[in-house]
Amino acid sequence: MTRITSWLIVIIAVALAVWGGRAISAQDKYTVEVPGGLAFSEFRGYEDWSVIAISLNGGNFAVIVGNPIMIDAFRQGIPDNGKPFPDGAKMAKIHSHPKKQEAYPGQPLVPGDQYNADFMAKDSKRFADSGGWGWASFEYDTASDTFRPGDTTDTPPQAHDAKCGFACHTLVKNRDYVFTEYAHR
Repeated sequence: MTRITSWLIVIIAVALAVWGGRAISAQDKYTVEVPGGLAFSEFRGYEDWSVIAISLNGGNFAVIVGNPIMIDAFRQGIPDNGKPFPDGAKMAKIHSHPKKQEAYPGQPLVPGDQYNADFMAKDSKRFADSGGWGWASFEYDTASDTFRPGDTTDTPPQAHDAKCGFACHTLVKNRDYVFTEYAHR
């Protein structure tokens, strides 16, 4: 073999090793968890849950989805009927920055880059000291396609436990700590 061919083989081998290592090291979002709190894995499959509502807050979009237990509870009239959500009910709120679709008629604003995902899980025994609910916020980095637990540097600041949403959600204690209203179908 010539010297050039040998170097070319080495360069290709190194490039494949680096590229293959990056593919292997890609984050599995289901391994991320809030220290002392909820794990992303507790919400596996949330991407396919039914939509509860969509909101626009501070100029950003949120799509709020619920697992089948949550959806069934809303359909039964909870929390408006005064009953609490059952254990096992879960919600996910996916936040995105808006983007304008310049080429579409009317140039609508649509969800653009995601910036975080917030989760709520009802377990009255596990979260007895926070209204029966556990919360988690996971910040998303588009450039690296990774999630990390929210922390005190984020807006709003997040504590490092499953009670990170409790203080805010006490405003709707009479709705079993749930702000979201089930959208009419």
